[in-house]
Amino acid sequence: MTQQADFNVLTETCPSRTSLSRIANKWTAMVVIVLGAGRMRFGDLRAAVQGISPKVLTGTLRDLERDGLVARYAYAEIPPRVEYELTALGHTLHTPLHALGRWAEENIPEVLAAREAYDTLR
Repeated sequence: MTQQADFNVLTETCPSRTSLSRIANKWTAMVVIVLGAGRMRFGDLRAAVQGISPKVLTGTLRDLERDGLVARYAYAEIPPRVEYELTALGHTLHTPLHALGRWAEENIPEVLAAREAYDTLR
C-alpha cells in the first residue's frame, strides 16, 4: 500500500502550487467550464471562449492535457479533426469552476458598485 504525501498549497515548494496556478488562470477556468458541456472541436471552443487567441487556447489545452484534465482525440481524416473533452479528473474540477463562474456573474453588480465607491474615495 502506498502512502500519499502530505501536500500543502501554502508551502513554497509544494507541487500542488502549479496545479493551483493553472486552475486560477482565467482561460483555464473558461475552457473547463465550456468543456463541461461535452466533447468539442478547437474552433467551437474558440468561439465559445470569446477573446482567447488560438495560441493561448492551444497552450491552455496542452497544459490541461498534460495535467490529466482534458483528453485530446485526433482523427485521421481529411481535413484532420481534433476534439477535446474533460477527463474524469477534469469533471471534478468543472463543478467548482462552474460555481465560481456563476458567482462572478451573480455578484458583478455589487463588485462594480464597490469598485466605484472605492475609486471615488481615492
